[in-house]
Amino acid sequence: MPPLETHLSALADGLLEAGCIKFGEFTLKSGLKSPIYIDLRQIITYPKLLEQVGAAYLPLLKELKFNRIAGLPYAAIPIATAVSLAGDFPMIYPRKEVKTYGTKAEIEGEYHAGETIVVIDDLATTGGSKFEAIEKLTGVGLAVKDVVVLVDRQSGAKESLDQAGYNLHAVLTITQLLDHWEFTGAVDKSKIEETRKFLSETR
Repeated sequence: MPPLETHLSALADGLLEAGCIKFGEFTLKSGLKSPIYIDLRQIITYPKLLEQVGAAYLPLLKELKFNRIAGLPYAAIPIATAVSLAGDFPMIYPRKEVKTYGTKAEIEGEYHAGETIVVIDDLATTGGSKFEAIEKLTGVGLAVKDVVVLVDRQSGAKESLDQAGYNLHAVLTITQLLDHWEFTGAVDKSKIEETRKFLSETR
């Protein structure tokens, strides 16, 4: 596996240093015990890292045709804001809970039916939460073809989105991250191997 490009290797190391990706023993929402835990919400505490993250989406977005980006609540809203600032893209976001007062908006920000939206999220696992958000966006007449994430956990999201006619693009995959940290020695080899084994068993 060739080493990561310079900007991506700096980003991978930044995520590790900020504690966005941890190794140990963690109980996941599903009840499974995992040797790796990914919490990209931590990024907001590190402005320089958040800026790096925003810039890292741009090469992928340059290849896509769209009118606006949509950040998914809540973890990806700061990330999508950083992407919006880095690329000068107008941004909207679907609310998790619909407002019961005022405009009763389901989608925050300005948009026009018929526009194409790229969904921005932090992490792709199975793809479930993406469908919920896509439904809200398409429900108001917006078109969605692409979803761009920072890290693809490679746990089936790409395949399930693909089946539904959407393309998943990731700045980094879990495989690339593990290969990089093994190459640089930043993470103990036994932890890398344990994580690889866990991921292959739970795919």
